[in-house]
Amino acid sequence: MTSSALNADLASSRPSIIHAAVQLGLVALLVYVCARIMLPFLGILLWSVILAVMLNPLHLRVSDRIGNRWSAFLIGMVGIAVVLVPMFVVVTSLGSSIYWLVSGLQNHSLTIPPPPTWLADLPVIGAKLSEGWSLTVANLPLALSQYGQMLSKPAAWLASFAGGLAIGGLSFVLSIAIAAVLVAYAKGAAAFALRLLELITNSKARGARLIHLTAATIRGVAVGVVGVAVIQSMLVGIGFFAIGLPAAGALTLVTFLLAVVQIPPPLLTLPVMAYVFATETTTPAIIFAIWSLVAGLSDNLLKPLMLGRGLDVPMPVILVGVIGGMIADGLLGIFVGPVLLAVGFVLLMEWLHQRPIEDTPEIEGPAP
Repeated sequence: MTSSALNADLASSRPSIIHAAVQLGLVALLVYVCARIMLPFLGILLWSVILAVMLNPLHLRVSDRIGNRWSAFLIGMVGIAVVLVPMFVVVTSLGSSIYWLVSGLQNHSLTIPPPPTWLADLPVIGAKLSEGWSLTVANLPLALSQYGQMLSKPAAWLASFAGGLAIGGLSFVLSIAIAAVLVAYAKGAAAFALRLLELITNSKARGARLIHLTAATIRGVAVGVVGVAVIQSMLVGIGFFAIGLPAAGALTLVTFLLAVVQIPPPLLTLPVMAYVFATETTTPAIIFAIWSLVAGLSDNLLKPLMLGRGLDVPMPVILVGVIGGMIADGLLGIFVGPVLLAVGFVLLMEWLHQRPIEDTPEIEGPAP
C-alpha cells in the first residue's frame, strides 16, 4: 500500500472517529442532565420499582377478575391505607413521647426511679453510671446543667429523626402510588428491561435469566426479610400500645430494625416485660408477656411461608444494606438498602460464575 493510499484511509477514518466522539459526548451530557433531574426522586423511584415487582403477581391475579386498570387502582388505594394507618400511629406515639419527655423536663414533673443496686457493681463504668443516675433522681436541674451538653446532640438527632419519619411516611405513600402505575404497565416495563439487558449482555437468553433472577431476589428480600420484619414489629407493637407504654412507637420502630437485621426481638421485649411486671398488675402483665413472646417468635412461622426459596444472600449483606440505607436515605433507605444490595450481590455472583444458559424461555409478558 502506497503512502498516499494510507493517508487517504486515515483521512476518511477521522470523520467517523469525530462522529463517534460527538455521539458519546452527547450521550454523556444527556445522562448527566437526566440524572441530575431525577436524583432527588431516586430513592422514591427505586422503592416504587421494588414495590411494583413485589406486587405484580398479586396484580396479575386480581386483573383477571376486575381488569388491569381497576386492579392497579385497588392495589394502590389499599397499599396507601395499609401504610398510612400504622405510620400515623407510630409517628404520633413517638412525637407524644418526645413531648412528654421535654415537658416533664421543663416543669420538673418527670419522675425517675432510683438506680438498681447491681448497676454500681458493673466494671469500669458502673460507679459513674450509678452516681449520675442518683444525681438525676435527687436533683434533676443540677444533673441537666452538668450533663446537658452531652445530651444535646442525641436530643437533636432524635428530633431530626422524628421529623424524618413523617417525611418518610409521605415518601411511602408516593412510592405506592407510583408502584400502582408501574404495575398497570408491567408488560411494557418487562419488555423494556429485556431489551436493555439483551443489549448489555449480548444474549436474549441471559438477559431473560437476569430479569428472573432480579425479580426473585427483590421478592425474596422484600417479602421474606422486610415483610416479615414489618409483620413481626406490628404484632409486637400491638402489645406495646395495648399495655400503654409511654414510648410504644419508638419501641415498635426499634423492634422493626432488630427484625430486619435478624436480631431476635425478645432481646428487646424481655426488658420491657420486666418493666411491665414492675408497673402493672399481675394479670395484664402475664397477658402482655405471653403476647410479646408469641409475637417475638412469630418469625419462625412467617419466614418459611414468605422467604423466597433458593434465595442465597448472606445476612451480612442485608445488615450492611439496612445500616447503609438508613444513613443514606433515612427511613426509606431501611427498605431500599437491603433489597438493592441483595440484588447487586446476586447479579455479581451470577456474573462471576457465568453459568451457561440453555433453553431459557423468552419473556413475552411481565417478569414473574
